[in-house]
Amino acid sequence: MTDTEITPNSDNDNSEELLVSKSQLKRDSHALQDMGLQLVEMPLGKLAKFNLPDNLKDAITEARRLKNREGKRRQMQYIGKLMRTADISFIQETLDRMDHQSQTYRLHFMQLEALRDRLISQGNPVIEELMEQYPTADRQQLRNLQRQAARELELNKAPTASKKIFAYLRQLSE
Repeated sequence: MTDTEITPNSDNDNSEELLVSKSQLKRDSHALQDMGLQLVEMPLGKLAKFNLPDNLKDAITEARRLKNREGKRRQMQYIGKLMRTADISFIQETLDRMDHQSQTYRLHFMQLEALRDRLISQGNPVIEELMEQYPTADRQQLRNLQRQAARELELNKAPTASKKIFAYLRQLSE
């Protein structure tokens, strides 16, 4: 056997499968920092919709306060580090729902439209389904809007109640 030949080593093979390249780790870190930047630049009302760990909320609040460029850069790196340990799937899904260009947003929008159409056409069974899914929903408001929308549809009027139903369903699902 020569010096250039490599003998297969089972320990070496297993450790290579677990290793991720340094470049990939860096790309992942930058992606988390970018996601953190989106959270930092987000209006407070939208940020409140995220269920973030306290240490991440504090870091985001601190990053908003900082004016120094270098200090803010370091804080963004810290936010990226904190996000590595947080459940980012929920954060990413919520960001996608807020992004009007994302596939998740369009799919959510289409589901709400279909639910609204079912509510108008089927009435009480769909209202009961909604009450199970969203216990905080106002049953009376849904019934009134459903009746108004059905009447508007029947009389070929502008779909004002239909738009109100959609807005209400959107508010419930957020």
